[in-house]
Amino acid sequence: MDLKLFTDGSVDPKSNIGYGAYLLVAKNGLSLDSLVGRVKLMRFEPTSSTKLELQTLLWAMADAKIQGRRVLVYTDSQNIIGLLGRRDRLEKNGYQSKKKDRISNYELYQEFYRRMDLMDCEFIKVRGHKVSNQKDEIDKIFTLVDRASRNALRKETRGSLSHP
Repeated sequence: MDLKLFTDGSVDPKSNIGYGAYLLVAKNGLSLDSLVGRVKLMRFEPTSSTKLELQTLLWAMADAKIQGRRVLVYTDSQNIIGLLGRRDRLEKNGYQSKKKDRISNYELYQEFYRRMDLMDCEFIKVRGHKVSNQKDEIDKIFTLVDRASRNALRKETRGSLSHP
């Protein structure tokens, strides 16, 4: 069976603090209750929404030690989904803009491509924030990861608001 890796992140744009979350599922048929406690979280600072999605994916790939296994990666990040198709152009242009400035997050893009060369991954776009009655099993698992990152961020930002 393919491993299933779910990743998501949540950022506070005012503080540039974000939380990334991932869940690795190795077996089918696990209950949502059994998966809740297996979601892993990491705090990232400074970050942005685009950067956090990639930071979270790279951290998850390293932390979960999935090299050598076939992995289905579930994400709602259009940036990550589009990165494979942008590789040739980015590398050809030396990760530079038309004005010859390095593009933002180029180091993360390079690391992403290095990992893709070593792994067998398929990326699957998840449409986040569906209405409950429209969610299938994948959507429900992704919601666990999404909620974990949002709740961790809320807990921190709420806490910082009450402590001047």
